[in-house]
Amino acid sequence: QVQLVESGGGLVQAGDSLRLSCAVSARTFSTFGMGWFRQNPGTEREFVAGISWNGRKADYAESVKGRFTISRDNAEKMVYLQMNNLKPEDTAIYFCAMETWPNGLGSKRRIDYKYWGQGTQVAVSS
Repeated sequence: QVQLVESGGGLVQAGDSLRLSCAVSARTFSTFGMGWFRQNPGTEREFVAGISWNGRKADYAESVKGRFTISRDNAEKMVYLQMNNLKPEDTAIYFCAMETWPNGLGSKRRIDYKYWGQGTQVAVSS
């Protein structure tokens, strides 16, 4: 049974930073690419950042490049999203996800992810 649990969300002001964490209970975690997505009510879930199974490759949505950093600790089975210089448009529920197939690179496509967490709310006030 694979479980993903996000934490670290909250209410902050524009310009502040937050660090999201995702704890993964999967025996083979270290062989799967991981991603962060976000969603607001009535909108589609959108890609934020992805990281390869070995942590050597990371990819970002254009809207967060230079502000967000994804990382992983395979020994601890954790994935992180460091978010700096937050903007009101970053407000959303953030989801951690694990790819369906091993040796992944952290795809931008939702369809490539099989396992999802319940999400953590991030709210940025202006």
